[in-house]
Amino acid sequence: MTPRRHTAEHTLDVSARPEELYDLVADAAAWPAVFGPTVHVRHLERGDRAERFRIWATVNGTVSDWTSRRTLDPEEGRITFRQERSRSPIAAMGGEWRFEARPGGGTRLVLLHDFAAEDDDPKTVKWIHEALDRNSAEELRALARVAELGHPARDVVLTFTDTLEFCGAAFDAYAFVHRADLWAQRLPHVSRVQLTEEPPGVQDLQMDTVTADGSTHTTRSVRVCEAPSWIAYKQRVTPRLLLGHSGLWEFAPGEGGTTVATARHTVLLDPAAVPEVLGAGRTLADARAHVRDALGRNSLATMRHAAAFAEAGTGAPA
Repeated sequence: MTPRRHTAEHTLDVSARPEELYDLVADAAAWPAVFGPTVHVRHLERGDRAERFRIWATVNGTVSDWTSRRTLDPEEGRITFRQERSRSPIAAMGGEWRFEARPGGGTRLVLLHDFAAEDDDPKTVKWIHEALDRNSAEELRALARVAELGHPARDVVLTFTDTLEFCGAAFDAYAFVHRADLWAQRLPHVSRVQLTEEPPGVQDLQMDTVTADGSTHTTRSVRVCEAPSWIAYKQRVTPRLLLGHSGLWEFAPGEGGTTVATARHTVLLDPAAVPEVLGAGRTLADARAHVRDALGRNSLATMRHAAAFAEAGTGAPA
């Protein structure tokens, strides 16, 4: 028997223009910094009008992943999506984003879903509806929050990358980053770490880091680990200057048997926190420079220690 199709609709009226909201949804790579449930998005195919990606997100308290295709239509203000590989108990899911201009100004955000459950049991259908209600509401509120900050998205969403090439093995460098439970002993800018991993490959990391001015920041992140190539993370608890922060560690072969380590950050700045954190009269440009420097410095420090670990060839368990 073919599973019965179910539908869900979630809407929110926002004061921002449709184009601003469309651009935020179209940029799936920035979702982990913008949307609360999204942990990581990894593109498999990418074009101007169509794309395919694998996404990791929290669903009813658990990190799950699936693969989706999207079609983008900026002229009509519409983005459609369809999961090509769903996760149990979902048998199939798709939907559509709509960005409808309101007569008095602003936008009505519309997020539609249609889905089928594997067994069509009422409890299973209810579980899926609850997940959609929770995540859709969070995503709509997040879009409204970013669009209504009073600044263009390009000023508050920042992505940057640092790289380091070294002679050690990629797996050893990956292992160093994976064993974040040892960072308080291995990294001078980390003073405290608490790490759990359940299920394997999904980590919860709580950490205190010390900045250049001696202050301590507490963060909490969920990390997705794909040995030996990459580790993606999304901060659940961020420093005061940030509304969102996601990152990615990648380890790839370089030339002549070397390894190239890459650290990428995407952050969502909080304009209201700039005077409080950086001082009166400071601007978003100052905040971008400050965040770029602070996060880049820590990432490079971690990569240098990972490179030294790999170049030593210790082969230590990790």
